[in-house]
Amino acid sequence: MKNVKTIEITIKGEKWANALDKAYKKKNREVKIEGFRKGMAPKEIYLKKMGIESLYMDAVDNIMDEAYKQALDEAKFTPVIEPTLDIKNINKDEVTFVFTMISKPTVTLGEYKKLGLKKEEAKVSKEEIASEIEKLKNQLAEIMPKESGKVEKGNTAVIDFEGFVDGKPLDGGKGENYPLEIGSNTFIPGFEDGIIGMEIGETKELNLKFPEDYVQDLKGKAVRFNVTVREIKERIIPEVNEDFYKDLGFEDIKTEAEFEKEVENVIKERKQAELDDAFMEECLTKASENMQVEINEEIIDDEVHRMIHQFEEQLGMQGIKLEDYTRITGMTHEKLHEQMEPEALKRVKYRYLLEAIAEAENIDFTAKEVEEKTKEMAENYGISEEELLKAYGSNEIVKYDMKMHKALEILKDNN
Repeated sequence: MKNVKTIEITIKGEKWANALDKAYKKKNREVKIEGFRKGMAPKEIYLKKMGIESLYMDAVDNIMDEAYKQALDEAKFTPVIEPTLDIKNINKDEVTFVFTMISKPTVTLGEYKKLGLKKEEAKVSKEEIASEIEKLKNQLAEIMPKESGKVEKGNTAVIDFEGFVDGKPLDGGKGENYPLEIGSNTFIPGFEDGIIGMEIGETKELNLKFPEDYVQDLKGKAVRFNVTVREIKERIIPEVNEDFYKDLGFEDIKTEAEFEKEVENVIKERKQAELDDAFMEECLTKASENMQVEINEEIIDDEVHRMIHQFEEQLGMQGIKLEDYTRITGMTHEKLHEQMEPEALKRVKYRYLLEAIAEAENIDFTAKEVEEKTKEMAENYGISEEELLKAYGSNEIVKYDMKMHKALEILKDNN
């Protein structure tokens, strides 16, 4: 492809000799040469014993940065992804590096205005308002102990339980005083249904099967649970009145009609945000389809790796390791990579599209505007400007984000 450049850089003479000498001093401190203390063997003795080849890789590390700078100077562009490196030749006199560099692909911007797309306006039905009010009532419902009676759907049963598979205790399948909301589908199918009708103090045996889509070593297997109900709690739904409005933070609302209007506004705002996002996605999709660009597989792979890293960080926040996730779900790293490729391609296309729009529209910001934006963002995040710039990397990245947001606004406002 036109945006791929292969550059050979040969380091020889004094520079290569110095790199080898530095490697020798390091290796000599690490290895024991018979008859000498570590670090004390003369170079001629070291080379006779270990061979000059033992210095090559450390010498390469010593000279790599300089070779890369030379390659960048010769390429006359900044690679969009990490260059690949091969060593074509290496001996006592010289080393030849082969850098394969990929620049940003050429983008031919197509039509991105007047795409014939229509932005929808959010509408809210009476049924949606009633449903939202029911949700709010449930959110403020109190959980109160039932003095008598049986477990019903919607109740929270406080249970002791223990599971057995093949007559042996199920690993992680035991709990005491566990609050289980009946109907939440927290446990495997049949477990919660089996508890319905039980009374406080009652013990019951549930004979169930793990689903076929469960973890590999348990899917489809028979399992027995011994369950004892310790306590039953029920939800007490509040009445819709002024106290209810205040509990929701609506201090100025006095009537049910005013409350329903406020709920309608909240729903409309939420739905409009969703419709705006969908409209923006349509604009991006249509405009990127009109754009011409040939994207290297290596660029897509690089974006996939970035996405996997982000996914790994998200899992980490939940206390899950990526290798545990792949083991439990049966998802190999290769499958995960393949699964993310379409989204990665879309992200790269959108990025190049917005960069092209920013260039076509001559979008730019002064140093003062970038500084003001940095200050605003830092205040919004509740951190110092120094902390924000450390997270971002530099003012230039803040400026880049500003350009991308402005390009998005132009795309949205002209369709």
